[in-house]
Amino acid sequence: QNHFFLACQPVNILYTNIFMEKQPTVVFRNVGQLYFPQTRVECHYSLEPDHQWTSSDWVGIFQQEGSSVNQYHTYTWALVPEGHTDGSSTNCCVVFRASYLPQPSAARYEFRYVDKAGQVCARSRPFLFCLPKPLGELETLKDEENEEDGEEELLLVVPRAQLLQSRLDQCLRKQEEVQRGAGHAMREVISQLTDGMKEKCEKVEEMEGRHKIVFVFRQPCQDVTHRHDDLTGELASLMAQRTQSQQQIRDLEDENKALRETEREGTMEVDRQESHAGLLKERLKKMSNQMKHDEVEAEASLQEARGLQERLEASEHLAEDLRRELRELGAGQYAHTELHQARLQVAQLTLQLSEENLLLREERANWALEREAYKHAAESDKMKMQELSCEVQRKEEWLQEERREREKLEAQLESEQECNRVLSDARRDLLELQSSLRRVQRDKEQ
Repeated sequence: QNHFFLACQPVNILYTNIFMEKQPTVVFRNVGQLYFPQTRVECHYSLEPDHQWTSSDWVGIFQQEGSSVNQYHTYTWALVPEGHTDGSSTNCCVVFRASYLPQPSAARYEFRYVDKAGQVCARSRPFLFCLPKPLGELETLKDEENEEDGEEELLLVVPRAQLLQSRLDQCLRKQEEVQRGAGHAMREVISQLTDGMKEKCEKVEEMEGRHKIVFVFRQPCQDVTHRHDDLTGELASLMAQRTQSQQQIRDLEDENKALRETEREGTMEVDRQESHAGLLKERLKKMSNQMKHDEVEAEASLQEARGLQERLEASEHLAEDLRRELRELGAGQYAHTELHQARLQVAQLTLQLSEENLLLREERANWALEREAYKHAAESDKMKMQELSCEVQRKEEWLQEERREREKLEAQLESEQECNRVLSDARRDLLELQSSLRRVQRDKEQ
């Protein structure tokens, strides 16, 4: 097997290491080194059995340094012969018109086969577009066919470039045949390796059974144990890779669910903040009404205090009048009884006035405390209201940004769907035109 790989290495660089690189599903054939832009260019390629051909596949001419599939110079749809089925090897050919070819320059170009997903399946060797040069030196050849027929020997004079081109074509055909043989041999080697791997797996299972029997009877079998450990390690690594891939898939699904849950929680949080803000507004409105009511009551208390003050002043005037009368009546003995009653009335009025003053002071102090408490509560509620308003505004801005992002994604998706729809319609029309053209050609041939 090692000698086989070394022998196939000069034939095609794609077969240098089958275990390190992926085998191409499309192979370009007979790619020249020079092309003339005044004439059409034929591109020959082969579809391997592993390639899944679709009507959206295309072949383009790219500059060698181009890295994107959108940087093509020209392209044409990848056609296949009628009756082509997936899983079979097929030789195909497409033609590039001369009017669409690049101008002569020193830039190097190459053919690229692109599938419907935009993935490059194969790349040809580089070539140049240049102007045709005049005929060089002439070469003289003998006509071997006439020699075999026994006729006279004929000498053919052909340009050296034509001779070299014919030899190059022969070499390319031989190379293609060798590549096909190498590919067939490589597939046989792969099938043999697959069968060998299956046999090894069966042997491993058999060795596991033997290992269990050996373990039961405690018989030494170190070679089998080491081999079993190696295979078990490889199996464990493969299982670990599979578990890691499944874990990555689950992580991506969980992340997607978390994002959706975050958006849902954000919406619910905004609704809660709005409802809470409404409750705070209602509470602030009630407190404002309560403060207005307290101010009305305080105003009534002030009016009552003014009335008491007026009554106090009237009582003082009355007491002054009574004192004056008492002084006037002090000289007479007959006024002792009335003087005593007047003194009692003055004492009662003075006591009542002091009690009312005390009640008024207490009411003023309570009203001042309640007013201060209401002010503090109103200020704290205003601060909370402002914070909630800012939070609601931030949530609304975040939701608006999320909605804009979602609308952009939906618009992009719609545009892509529209482009795909238009492209599918164009491809359908092209297929219909191709089928009609084939029918016309058949009719003409008939």
